[in-house]
Amino acid sequence: MDAILAKKPLKWAELGFQYIKADFRYSAVFQKGNWLPGNLISEENLNIHEGAPSLHYAQQCFEGMKAQTTQDGRVVLFRPTLNSERMNRTASRLLMPEVPQDLFIKAVEEAVRANYAWIPPHGSGAALYVRPMLIGVGENLGLKPAQAFEFRVFVSPVGPYYKSSGLAAISLAVSEFDRAAPQGTGSYKAGANYAGGLLATLKAQELGASEALYLDSASHRFIDEAGSANIVILLKSGELITPSSNAILPSITRRSVLEIAAEQFGIKTEERAIDLRIEFDSFAEMSACGTAAVLSPVGRVYFDSEWHIVNGDGYSVGPVMQKLYDSLIQLQRGEVEDKFGWLHEVEI
Repeated sequence: MDAILAKKPLKWAELGFQYIKADFRYSAVFQKGNWLPGNLISEENLNIHEGAPSLHYAQQCFEGMKAQTTQDGRVVLFRPTLNSERMNRTASRLLMPEVPQDLFIKAVEEAVRANYAWIPPHGSGAALYVRPMLIGVGENLGLKPAQAFEFRVFVSPVGPYYKSSGLAAISLAVSEFDRAAPQGTGSYKAGANYAGGLLATLKAQELGASEALYLDSASHRFIDEAGSANIVILLKSGELITPSSNAILPSITRRSVLEIAAEQFGIKTEERAIDLRIEFDSFAEMSACGTAAVLSPVGRVYFDSEWHIVNGDGYSVGPVMQKLYDSLIQLQRGEVEDKFGWLHEVEI
């Protein structure tokens, strides 16, 4: 038992956000209308047919979540049922079978438990990233749903998505590309949404930005989201706003930040259309948020061929985003009382 609980000899505080092979992953297959019993496996490679719809037609979706070690040694997940609900919403949109919530939670728990040695210790600044995925497999050729599907959960220890020492401001550059159409799949966590954003991210980085920022595809006026995160903005009036759009992913982190802001700090929140150019001067603070990004303050935004500073020097972290970040991560790490009931403990 001691060998199982012993941690891997990694430099936890130096981890970046990249794949590190852990020992086990969970796999379950859906075929002939039923989910077959799943199990833990050690092989990280997929044996997939060349005609699989996930390869040709992007019939695939995924989720992202983290397992954390608390101060007293417990292992906790953050609102995993919302990830289950979001995956099933995406699966239905892509004509894939829903993963029953009890199977989803069981698979995540088993993958985390079996890879306990890879869970970063409390206080390291790292976490165990958990990636549930659902893909269409089997022999196929025409444009039609797969006849079989694999649900897999793998994990990897990771550090911050945007590498820096502590909480630091990032920069965004408005993209000339559209992320998604209003009635398309932008609000679903489908793999196809991300491949199209690779070039946008590259172009943003060439301008010196950390990430791309998308505006709405109809008018290119209203903020949608960043390439890998939602957006929240504190106005100089003291209100916390976030974009309202049918083309953006409903972030669990964003939802949680808004609830913390309203219920813990009494900050007025609103989800609405945000006209970047007209309203930018009213921005007091701005952040990108998501499972990977957590809450990353934005100091500068590039649009109309120049950099625009978000109320300050472009590098400092604002006081409201700092306290929202602190409150969120303290809750996720079990450092404060979970008054919201959001933590899900994994029994080791």
